[in-house]
Amino acid sequence: MSDIQVANGDELNTADAYAILRLRVDVFVVEQECPYSELDGRDLLVSTRHFWVAAEEAGEPVLGCLRVLEEPDGGYRIGRVCTSVKARGTGLAARLMRAALESIGDAESVLDAQTYATGFYAKFGYRPEGAEYLEDGIPHVVMRRPAG
Repeated sequence: MSDIQVANGDELNTADAYAILRLRVDVFVVEQECPYSELDGRDLLVSTRHFWVAAEEAGEPVLGCLRVLEEPDGGYRIGRVCTSVKARGTGLAARLMRAALESIGDAESVLDAQTYATGFYAKFGYRPEGAEYLEDGIPHVVMRRPAG
């Protein structure tokens, strides 16, 4: 499997941005049947960091990705964590999470986890905060990893 690639939003080339967005739409909009506006205006910001793994073979340009956003309070938000069907169960999402957390260091971070994935995020120090809620018909919970 390829190495993790990292780029700030303003450094993404057109092909990489397209491949990342395509995977996210394939997973969140099509597979999970959540028609929502994937393009939120934050992907190309200088302060947004993208992490992804490109496929070594043609036909599936991105196997997994996530993004890290800077929060107004100085912390970070990890989101859009997804892997292609082909890459699930390979540890790719964990590799991406470790890379993202290494990049933010000991700073506080938050994410909105689909409830079934809370155990996965707990392995990285995230703890549920608040009540479960529905987002696009899927149960979610806010999870926070404190600073330090």
